[in-house]
Amino acid sequence: MPIGMPKIPFLIDEDEDEDEDAKERNATWVDLYNVLYRTRSIFLGDAIHLEIANHIAGLMIFLTIQDATQNIYLFINSPGGLAVAGLLIFDTMQYVKPPVYTLGLGVLASMASFLLVGGEMSKRIMGPNSRVMLHQPESDYNGKDQMEEVFLDIEEIEDIREMVIKAYLERTRLTREVLNDQLERNYFMPATEAKYYGIVDEIGVKNLLGRLLDESASQDNSLDPDAPDEGASQDNSLDPDAPDETRPPKLR
Repeated sequence: MPIGMPKIPFLIDEDEDEDEDAKERNATWVDLYNVLYRTRSIFLGDAIHLEIANHIAGLMIFLTIQDATQNIYLFINSPGGLAVAGLLIFDTMQYVKPPVYTLGLGVLASMASFLLVGGEMSKRIMGPNSRVMLHQPESDYNGKDQMEEVFLDIEEIEDIREMVIKAYLERTRLTREVLNDQLERNYFMPATEAKYYGIVDEIGVKNLLGRLLDESASQDNSLDPDAPDEGASQDNSLDPDAPDETRPPKLR
C-alpha cells in the first residue's frame, strides 16, 4: 500500500436537498482503494504472495455475492511472485460468475502475466507501453538438507509448470515451442507482440474509466448520477486508435 494514501469523502445516503457543505459534513471519509472497490475495481500493484492473493480472491467472491451481473476489473502491475498464490487468484477468476476484465499496466512479469491471460476471453486489455514477461515457476532449495526433499520440490515445480503451460496453450495462440522458449529466458514482450500471440485481446484503455463509472453508478447511487453514458457498447471501451498487428513480430 503506498505511503500517504489519501482519504476521500464517500456519501452512503445522499440527500439531493442538502447543500455541498452539509454533504461534506455528513460524508464518511474512507481510503481511496475502498472507494475504488465500490466501482468493482481491484488493483494488484505488488509482488504476488499469499496475503495479497487471499485478499484479491476474497474481494472477487464478495463482489460476486453483491452483484453477479456486473463486471469485475483487475488492474495488474506486478513483478510476479509465488506460484501457488498466483494460481489461487487465477482459479478464483475462473470460478466467479461475473466477467473479470484484466488490465495490464506497467510490467507484468511471471505470475502477473499468467493472471493477465486468465481474464475473461476478449476482455484482456493491455496498455500500449506495458511489457509482459513470461517466466517459469522457480524454487529455492536453501535449507533443504535431504536430497529427497529437493527431488520432491523439483517434482512439484514441474507439475506447476505443466499447469501454467496448459493454461497458456488453451487461452492464447502461443505454441508449445514458442512458450518453452519464452519461459526459459527473461524476454520482455511489447504490447503488440502480446496481442499477436493472444496473451491480450486489445491494446489501450482509452474510454474504459468512463464506462466503469457508468456501470458503478447504475448500481450505487453514491457515485455521480450525471456521468456520461459511454457504456452502450463493449467495444467503445477500447482504444480505436490502438495498433493492430497482422504480421508475427520477431522474437529477440
